[in-house]
Amino acid sequence: MRKSWIVALAALAPLYAQNIVIQNATIMTVTKGTLQGSVVIKDGKIAEVGEKVMMPQNATVIDAGGQYVIPGIIDCHSHIAVDGNVNEGSVSVSSMVNIKDVINPEDIAIYRALAGGVTTANILHGSANPIGGQTLVLKMRWGKDAQGMIFEGAMPGIKFALGENPKRSGNPQGGRGATQTAARYPATRMGVEDTIREALNEAKDYKAEWDEYGAKVARGEHPIPPRKDLKLEPLKEVLEGKRYVHAHCYREDEILMLLRVADDYGFKIRTLQHVLEGYKVAEEIAASGTGASTFSDWWAYKIEAYDAIPYNAALMQKKGIVVSLNSDDEELMRHLNTEAAKAMKYGGMNETDALAMVTINPAKQLGIDGRVGSIEAGKDADLAIYDKYPLSDYAKVQKVLIDGQLYFDRDSDVSGRPAKALEKQKLIEKEKQSQPKPAGGRRPVE
Repeated sequence: MRKSWIVALAALAPLYAQNIVIQNATIMTVTKGTLQGSVVIKDGKIAEVGEKVMMPQNATVIDAGGQYVIPGIIDCHSHIAVDGNVNEGSVSVSSMVNIKDVINPEDIAIYRALAGGVTTANILHGSANPIGGQTLVLKMRWGKDAQGMIFEGAMPGIKFALGENPKRSGNPQGGRGATQTAARYPATRMGVEDTIREALNEAKDYKAEWDEYGAKVARGEHPIPPRKDLKLEPLKEVLEGKRYVHAHCYREDEILMLLRVADDYGFKIRTLQHVLEGYKVAEEIAASGTGASTFSDWWAYKIEAYDAIPYNAALMQKKGIVVSLNSDDEELMRHLNTEAAKAMKYGGMNETDALAMVTINPAKQLGIDGRVGSIEAGKDADLAIYDKYPLSDYAKVQKVLIDGQLYFDRDSDVSGRPAKALEKQKLIEKEKQSQPKPAGGRRPVE
């Protein structure tokens, strides 16, 4: 066992040690324009970007002639890599539960996301509760364990939810994806607001206890610390600005309600998720400094979504909101590049602003734009290489690098399929042979 581990580690070592140069590419940096040239990667970071660069010694060269390089795509709303139900719907406030505890690094959706150019995703609790569980930012480091996928240093978050899902419209037993339990308060939008306020009131009192304790310790006293409350700890962090709130919402009235609640308690909503009626109250959202992570053109799939329009993202961005486009779906996640293109079709946006909606904008919303979201010297070498113009339906991802390491290569994937198919067939045959024989020595008819 130990020997195989050492062999595997030795095989990976060159991937970390080598310098890489991607050359002859059209480089869409997002923040520094588009150019023809090269990207130099050293120690997992982008060292240089330009038409002419200094070639490091012993560098591995990726010839991207005729191809395009963009920053790795970032999905601000995903539920992939979660082992089991994404909702703890049995209570109205489930801030004590954490997505970090149920990350499944073997979820094939991670690899498929890579095949779509996605390198980072915000993994959220579901929307069954007015205040749901704690969220986590992951890098799509396929092959790593759960801890190895965590985006180091990213601000933790928590999921809030408004409207039909937390009030369980049409299904008091839990709603889609929720834990099947008896009817539970709240059952109205009024109740959703009340639930959030009551939880924040408790958190405010809890914070006051800890602040008082801290003040006494600072004065040299030796008080007994307050009792730790796992439900209120993350909400205390929200009040202290140490945890982001990502809020599922649809309607303009509930959007304004939540902005007022946040203002009353002295914190900012980091992102309004889905926010399909955001265009109606874009000025108010912009004034609050809140981001919006929306769908490109989903509408009419439930009552709350009937006033959605495909111009929503562009209209909100024109009002000064930082807007991203998310997937909320493991299949759509593989096509976020063309989701961005829809902002050009419907909103008349230029390619840079459209591409920003799946790169630098979600990076800003997650507080990781200092490391990812654009192609700039000093940032993590999280890059996607496309064979054609990335905002085209016909573009296919050829390679994806995270921290300068190759995590997806289309040529290797395609060439390796026959061997994998053969391996699968051998396993199937082995499983058949291992099945117990029925009485009389005959196998069951299949």
